[in-house]
Amino acid sequence: MELFIGLIVPMAGTALGASLVFLIRDRISQITNNAMLGFASGIMVAASFWSLLQPALEQTGDGLANSWPVIVGFIAGMGFLLLLDTVIPHQHSDNEPPEGPKSSLSRATKMILAVGLHNIPEGMAVGVVLSGVMGGNTSLTVAGALALSIGMAIQNIPEGAIISIPLHGEGKSKPKAFLLGALSGLVEPLAAVATMLFLSDSAGAMPVLLAFAAGAMLYVVVEELIPSSQQGKHSNIGTICFATGFVLMMMLDAVLN
Repeated sequence: MELFIGLIVPMAGTALGASLVFLIRDRISQITNNAMLGFASGIMVAASFWSLLQPALEQTGDGLANSWPVIVGFIAGMGFLLLLDTVIPHQHSDNEPPEGPKSSLSRATKMILAVGLHNIPEGMAVGVVLSGVMGGNTSLTVAGALALSIGMAIQNIPEGAIISIPLHGEGKSKPKAFLLGALSGLVEPLAAVATMLFLSDSAGAMPVLLAFAAGAMLYVVVEELIPSSQQGKHSNIGTICFATGFVLMMMLDAVLN
């Protein structure tokens, strides 16, 4: 059940978002784009604290001297995503220029790589929490893992749509655009499994790795999602939806955990 929660539920959110290609025309409006990215940002920020940083701090105890594993892990997670962001060619939307090293890859491939880049820290977060639950860590619960997985699934919905709809606009059939959008979420369960395998021999590093996942997730939010949600005339839509996503994740954690 824990593995199902952690590996299947978040990917199902990506597939659900990709299925919107059958309902929406060839482009996502700027307002819709801002709303979806702001909403995803709010969920990820809330999940970073309640599902990752708070349990990490509970395990290390009070005081600055005890909190250094969390501080180091958080900074390392930020640095890890900074490295990936620098070395992987990617593009976040039709309206934004490519990032990373110059590459002959198609725009569609770069957009899929961008979603994969986002999904790495999310998968790591789920993998760390599930590993702690299955290892009997008292600061982590099955309900907390469920809250995190549902939150990741919800915020994966816009990411699946942001991939599949532009792909259809570039000429791919709706079924193929859906399939590519859904498969872009495969990185998340793979990252979760890799993290769980690593933690099987590193259970004592749980606070560091929880903080590492939080730092990686917040790098994506601050570097990519929030700036992209503030484009155009209706930047306030992204801010409002950020608050909505944050409150929803906070409520999920309160109800399920």
